[in-house]
Amino acid sequence: MRTPIRPVSAVGALVDALRGRVLSGEIEPGTPLPEQEIAAAYGVARPTVREALARLVHEGLLRRERNRSAYVPEVTPADLDDLMFVRRPLEGLMADALAGRRVAEADAALGRMAALDPGAPWSESVAEHMALHEALIEAVGSPRLVRLYGALAAETRLGLVRLRRVYEDRDVLVREHRELLDAIATGPADAARAAVAAHLSHTWGA
Repeated sequence: MRTPIRPVSAVGALVDALRGRVLSGEIEPGTPLPEQEIAAAYGVARPTVREALARLVHEGLLRRERNRSAYVPEVTPADLDDLMFVRRPLEGLMADALAGRRVAEADAALGRMAALDPGAPWSESVAEHMALHEALIEAVGSPRLVRLYGALAAETRLGLVRLRRVYEDRDVLVREHRELLDAIATGPADAARAAVAAHLSHTWGA
């Protein structure tokens, strides 16, 4: 039985709760999310559920089609390979621009990732993983690069859900990102680009 959400900021609280379940992999791709069942589970009104689901659809974490409940879209290994194909040149531009620099915000995200309790939900790792990469992109100072990267955010987050099967030991994830940040900070640009390309060559746990 799920704990009912307090009526204050109920929409935001429900969005956070459902987002956490999606990004922890608790709600599997294709699972329908009927408004009535969610309303009963969380003790909120259906209009609250409707608005919360609409926000998650807007974020790209859910999909909604005519005459069908909202659901988590399936992101296949082929989708993720294509996502990495697009991310590599974008993050390569970041590596060129930041080679020889440390980015405090990315280091802070890595510190938070490392400090997570071993039993913390995978969604917390997803949040810090995204925060680290987004901090690097934002540090370049290009609004267009930020916009292009942001367009990939939803698929990236859903891809990170799949990675929980690869990183059962969270320390490995932390180590890989520490090595990435060190390679960018040390430079030169070609070494930073190579580190980014290697980092984005994932096995997706298919």
